[in-house]
Amino acid sequence: MAEGWDAMARWYDDKQGEEGDLWHRELIDPTLWRVIGDPAGLDVLDLGCGNGYVARRMARAGARVTGVDASPAMVERARAHEARQPLGITYLVADAARLDALASSSYDLVVSNMVLMNVEHAEGAIHEASRVLRPGGRFVASLSHPCFDIWESSGWQIEMVGTQRIAWRKVRGYRQQQAAKVPWRGPQGETWETWTYHRPLSWYFRRLREAGLAVTALEEPKPTEVFLQESPQVWIADVPLHCVFEAIKVSR
Repeated sequence: MAEGWDAMARWYDDKQGEEGDLWHRELIDPTLWRVIGDPAGLDVLDLGCGNGYVARRMARAGARVTGVDASPAMVERARAHEARQPLGITYLVADAARLDALASSSYDLVVSNMVLMNVEHAEGAIHEASRVLRPGGRFVASLSHPCFDIWESSGWQIEMVGTQRIAWRKVRGYRQQQAAKVPWRGPQGETWETWTYHRPLSWYFRRLREAGLAVTALEEPKPTEVFLQESPQVWIADVPLHCVFEAIKVSR
């Protein structure tokens, strides 16, 4: 379901730029990069590459990078960046759950930044990530935290407790898989919708195990001081809305 992403590709490209927007740059990505480590010399797949800013950073660090996205318009934007400043990145249009153009056991690292919760067939995407990894290769992904960030089923409740203003995170329907449309609004009042899919955290761990991947790290990104100064959602310092995991391919 790439239509919404196609429609807002230009705006999203401008929003992410070369370093990601505030939420990526100052909240999610620092932890993602720490888990990724040094990609120099690795064959890397950026799964759900969007405008390609993650792919470009890894290529600049010395990785051989392929970027894949289901949105033709997003891939077009990523290819335009490559044409302006060639880094040797190959970009392909493909569903994350059907990477037919990519050979098995051809990558050392698969990175998926804030993508899996937007993929309808995430089980297939996880299996495909495992298939294209070499034995011992790593799958590193960030996503909305399944425990605390469920679209239309979670939110902040602000209360005065004594003299303190306290924020509680309220969640319902955690165990139920559910799909919802997410509205986006552009700077000129444009509106778009994309789909998001909630699955419990245990669902992801079971799918990873079934795909021959063993989880070796689970991190919950903390906001930087810059984020806390510029975002109204300072309560993320107490309750994480994102997580990053690393899983290693342990079976063929």
